[in-house]
Amino acid sequence: MVKHSPTERVMWRNVSLESRDPVTDDEINLKYGRRELRIVTETNREQLPNFVSAIKREGWLKLQPFYQRRQRWDDKRKSKLIESFIMNIPVPPCFLYESDLARYEVMDGQQRISAIFDFYENKFKLKGLEQWPELNGKIYSKLPSEIKKGLDRRSISYIVLLKESATSKDEEMLLRQQVFERLNTGGVELENQEVRHCIYHNEFDRLLIKLSRHDLMRSVWGLQRFSEQEIENPPDTLLKNPHFSKMRDVEFVLRFFALRHVEYYRGGMQSFLNQYMVRSRNFNSDDISFLEILFINTIVLANQIFGDKLFRPWIQKSGDWATKPQIAYADAIMVSLSELQDQADVLTARREIIASKAKQLIETANPGTFTGQGNTKDSIQNRISLFRDLFSSVIRGE
Repeated sequence: MVKHSPTERVMWRNVSLESRDPVTDDEINLKYGRRELRIVTETNREQLPNFVSAIKREGWLKLQPFYQRRQRWDDKRKSKLIESFIMNIPVPPCFLYESDLARYEVMDGQQRISAIFDFYENKFKLKGLEQWPELNGKIYSKLPSEIKKGLDRRSISYIVLLKESATSKDEEMLLRQQVFERLNTGGVELENQEVRHCIYHNEFDRLLIKLSRHDLMRSVWGLQRFSEQEIENPPDTLLKNPHFSKMRDVEFVLRFFALRHVEYYRGGMQSFLNQYMVRSRNFNSDDISFLEILFINTIVLANQIFGDKLFRPWIQKSGDWATKPQIAYADAIMVSLSELQDQADVLTARREIIASKAKQLIETANPGTFTGQGNTKDSIQNRISLFRDLFSSVIRGE
């Protein structure tokens, strides 16, 4: 039996796709005349030492507000930025939001600002420089005097979206999120889950982040155990793992919750995940607690059954279990097991039978069934149903 939180039981009701009457030109002109959805900005320019000093002022700048993504730049990329300043190569402006009078949040430029601040604080050594290889290995305080003077003369530009751009809290939230999404279409392209993280941020989004840090999640997806330090300064091993840097770990947790409602699936996987995030805005604390317990219990049970083969399908070609987990296969296991919490003891006791049946299932299924080649509603329902039937047969002792 599918287990849903109280809000989930009703959240797909009354989904309306009603069409609206066409908007007239007069209505469009009136909307523009009211200055709707137009921002008020100012441009500033600071020399790097002054900018770093301003960052140190308590409350002046919030470097990583809720809608920012995980840190991605390694020391080599940070060094390239510093080299650009040394060579006086133009650097694009950063964008800040005035959250309160003279208090700002970074909307675009988090990586650049962090790199500047960290270098002036001697937190990393220059590496990988091509035009100035003589400076590789040096921190800011050890730069030759003339290089340091030249760097200190360089400036960073930033554009501020002023508070006057929004007239209410709701409008302010919408504005910040929409501007963030548009600004981040360049540079390092945003992944789908990063966009969701900025647009649909709420208590449920925080739950996804929390569950992505669970020890079993980290272990099965090849990520080191979570530590608080990685929030501010993630190690290179994490930054180089796309499962972390592109928030695929967080998206996997979202897929689990959403695909329990696969009967409402439409518009493709990413669209369906977006729909679930939209509806998650109605979740209360009881819903969040229910979902957290459900996910943890399910992944713990999956690990008890499959052990070191967790989320790794049988590869008939090689005659062995896959070396890495596969998301579509993991989806099928997690969703089907979420319905069988009351049968945990039986399933765990018969884990060897399950492993054998899983191997047979993959060998007899159509190619691509568990690799995610098909993300249609039918294909997703099929692979979940196959594992649902497998577990049911084991419980019945067949």
